[in-house]
Amino acid sequence: MTLRVQLVDETQHESLTELLCELHAFYNEGAVASRDAVREHLRLNLLAPESSQRLVVASGDDGAVVGLAAISLVYSLVDFAPDTRRHCQLKELYVRSAARSHGAGKALMAWVARYSLEHGCHRIDWPVKASNDRGIAFYEGLGAKRVVERLGYRLSEPQISQLAFDR
Repeated sequence: MTLRVQLVDETQHESLTELLCELHAFYNEGAVASRDAVREHLRLNLLAPESSQRLVVASGDDGAVVGLAAISLVYSLVDFAPDTRRHCQLKELYVRSAARSHGAGKALMAWVARYSLEHGCHRIDWPVKASNDRGIAFYEGLGAKRVVERLGYRLSEPQISQLAFDR
């Protein structure tokens, strides 16, 4: 299979919707997402002109999306040097379960690396689920280093509202 990696185009939206449904199930213990809700979210939010994210897809010979990378370019708040202040934030990298170990993940990461360099980025950062042993091995195989001095935190409802309106 020949892989094509590019920013998503309109002809791939339906195939990307399918992949996003699989991604939802991956993170939510098999829960099924409404295709209409996913399609709407893709159109109104992820691909909206004001979205800071760019969606990069890997597709096969038939044009079907087999993998996705979601990226944003950000500036450091603590590093001011022109050659090191811009970073690429990888929000998500996901390859369909049936397409894994065939090069799509590496092709997506190579595209993201080239894009990052072309846009003056000094580094690429991303989170990974602690239980994703296969993903961790993949990233380390690319030469990525685990950032041990950082921890992830999350604030969700109702704690967001409690904090927002705490007097």
